[in-house]
Amino acid sequence: MSESTPSDHYALPEPLLKLLGQYLQERVTPTIQINPEQLAYRWVGGRTGHLEPLAVNLFLSLDDLQGIETQKAKLVQNTRQFLKGFPANHVLMTGTRGAGKSSLIRALLQEYHSEGLRIIEIARDDLQVLDKIRAAINELPTDSQCRYVVYCDDLAFNGQDESYRALKSVLDGALDSEQDKLLVYATSNRRHLLPQLMKDNISIYDGQTDEVNPYETVDETVSLSDRFGLWLSFHPMDQNTYLQIVQHYLSLEQAKISGTLGSNSEAKMTTISKEDDPIADDIRAAALRWASERGGRSGRVAYQFSRYFSGKALLAAADNQG
Repeated sequence: MSESTPSDHYALPEPLLKLLGQYLQERVTPTIQINPEQLAYRWVGGRTGHLEPLAVNLFLSLDDLQGIETQKAKLVQNTRQFLKGFPANHVLMTGTRGAGKSSLIRALLQEYHSEGLRIIEIARDDLQVLDKIRAAINELPTDSQCRYVVYCDDLAFNGQDESYRALKSVLDGALDSEQDKLLVYATSNRRHLLPQLMKDNISIYDGQTDEVNPYETVDETVSLSDRFGLWLSFHPMDQNTYLQIVQHYLSLEQAKISGTLGSNSEAKMTTISKEDDPIADDIRAAALRWASERGGRSGRVAYQFSRYFSGKALLAAADNQG
């Protein structure tokens, strides 16, 4: 009869071991490794996910983003400070949809990737892994010149969502939250990220609240946005700015078409621009109608119109040739 070791008496049943292994797989985030040569990552897979390398299209430049010169200048200055190792702030960009908030992030990467700028895109629902991403960045070699902007698009929370607390800790609050290789750039259509309800104010004024210190509830709703040192607001644009952006994007499309089709392309695309008129009357009317049908003017709407108009002209030229 073989002797048994003391550990044999404490062995877990096989089904329980499988359940324990499954639980750990669902709860434990795998080791995160970052390659400084990779320009951009996206976090995928939730809590147990990973950083997926992105093949980034660097066609969009800062000069292509017009009508937001003030916001662009402040964001560029903050990013350059960050890349030089100087003090810089986390950034919250809020305001009207389609104004260029997300496009600014891509344009920054195009402009400054050669100076060490890297982007990590993360969804709001995955913010619980943000601290682990920060730890992975801290593990990079000390001589690495790369600096990382963690980018969260369309950031907003409801009153029952507790995931915003992980973001608060990374932004400002944890003992090791200050560092020189990670900033958070976020976009949102909501100024304070958490909902502010009129009924909360009414309850405070009328004394109809069960809280001993009801103003602490109000403080909590704004405490997250306060941790972003730089606020950039984007507003609806006027008609002239919109038409200027339309003209710019159409000229870019014209340049791409000329490069693709050769010398005959100008004759095929004369409907897009005229030398004596920066934007022809038919294009102006079509662009304004396009914006009206979409409920407002923005850089995104101008870009979508340029794609529609140039594509339509090319299709007509192709049909005539056939």
